[in-house]
Amino acid sequence: QVQLVESGGGLVQPGGSLRLSCATSGSVSSFYAMGWYRQAPGKQRELVAVITRGGNTKYADSVNGRFTISSDNAKNPVYLQMNSLKPEDKAVYYCNTYPVVWTWGQGSEVTVSA
Repeated sequence: QVQLVESGGGLVQPGGSLRLSCATSGSVSSFYAMGWYRQAPGKQRELVAVITRGGNTKYADSVNGRFTISSDNAKNPVYLQMNSLKPEDKAVYYCNTYPVVWTWGQGSEVTVSA
């Protein structure tokens, strides 16, 4: 069973940046694409960004141009660089395969507030 550990969240002012990291306890199959998801208070979890094993990326319209997903295949972690953060980006951010295969981790909370 692979465990997911997200880190890098925190409190940031609007317009600021954060970089989230996703570590896995086990080896990541080269079959899977990886994604970042988020769940804002009172809302359903949504897909934010996806990266395939070939390096192709796709983003939700709400973050396109501001967020960048990347991965280091040699070390397995997946990253999410978040720039120009807005209050509406406030959420708990999770990584998982795309489509979702593994059990969700604890997530990393991001708060954007002045």
